[in-house]
Amino acid sequence: MDLIALMTSHFDDSVDTLKASTRELAEPLAAAVELLFATLANDGKILACGNGGSAADAQHFIAELVGRFERDRLPLAGIALNTDTAILTAVGNDYGFDSVFERQVSALGQTGDILVAISTSGNSPNVIRAIEAARERDMVIIALTGKGGGKIAELLSDTDIHLCVPHDRTMRIQEVHIVLLHAMCDGIDALLLGDPL
Repeated sequence: MDLIALMTSHFDDSVDTLKASTRELAEPLAAAVELLFATLANDGKILACGNGGSAADAQHFIAELVGRFERDRLPLAGIALNTDTAILTAVGNDYGFDSVFERQVSALGQTGDILVAISTSGNSPNVIRAIEAARERDMVIIALTGKGGGKIAELLSDTDIHLCVPHDRTMRIQEVHIVLLHAMCDGIDALLLGDPL
């Protein structure tokens, strides 16, 4: 096995996926930034959720909002729904794992808030249930998916934003998801603070 060739193929495939994503996602990504900024400017909050690597991405995104991205600014309102182990284990035990995000959206989400729902397959049952709960609260959904969007693609309305990475491999989808989330943070900061760095 030629490990150097294998490693090189990862870089090449990642670059190709980023280029394809640029063509397909730049416009809806800009629209997502405008929605996020409007929500935060109107005292709304951002809820984010996902599983596994997507949970880490949700937590990372919210940390950039509440802390800071690249420039100092006031903290922005965001909650990662996959970080409270007491809630996750209580709800998982009492209602099942598919309810762990749904119950939190029902408890914390309000009209005017945004749910950032991350699922590489677009088929995560607990993320789908969170989207359904957000819909009941008249929240906007920004969905980050891949593999064609799965069931989540079918749930979204014209007022939601779907950022579906044009790839079928989970690692490539996750690589683009973090670029999308960083771009959202940078876009919010640019609208808040002026020209980007």
